[in-house]
Amino acid sequence: ADTLAGGRFVLSPLAETTAALITLERARAAHPGERAWLDAHLPAYRARLAADPVTALLVRAALGRTWLADFLTLTPPGEGEPSFAAELARIRATDPAAARSDLTVSLGRSPLPAALCRDDLPGRLADLLEWVWTEAVRPTWSRRRRIVEADVVARTGQVSQGGWAAVLDGLRPGMRWLGGSRLRINAHDHPPRAI
Repeated sequence: ADTLAGGRFVLSPLAETTAALITLERARAAHPGERAWLDAHLPAYRARLAADPVTALLVRAALGRTWLADFLTLTPPGEGEPSFAAELARIRATDPAAARSDLTVSLGRSPLPAALCRDDLPGRLADLLEWVWTEAVRPTWSRRRRIVEADVVARTGQVSQGGWAAVLDGLRPGMRWLGGSRLRINAHDHPPRAI
């Protein structure tokens, strides 16, 4: 409950870029309006990864089937909207051992492939995210930003009308406030984690 009380809505260019990376990697549009965007950017994304097999393997590891590597999803710092550069700098600054540990978790506790037993993983992932931002997100950032801002306003209204439980229950499929300081974040069968 204390963690939830400190929760906030933040516009994060990195979060939008990470969502775009997931869409590109999985090659699945979440809705019909995203299909044209995906068709426009997927060939260049695939070509970039084909030219860099280590980063291609890194992306597959970081975007696990049920868990994203923690160093990819850092909580935005401070107040207000962070800059993309500031968020990216935090990924670049990730300790290589911590990044490898996060990747092991996102791989379902499987051992890392030998090609990922190296120290440049945070920088490689940051370079790819910077490419996705520059090529696929920044050109539409003002529109995306307006959509996210409208979502924040709507969800803030939900908090005032129905409390955090109402917001969390509708935030994503499978997410639900269970009470007793418990939040289910998805429908997967995982052991509980303390937040």
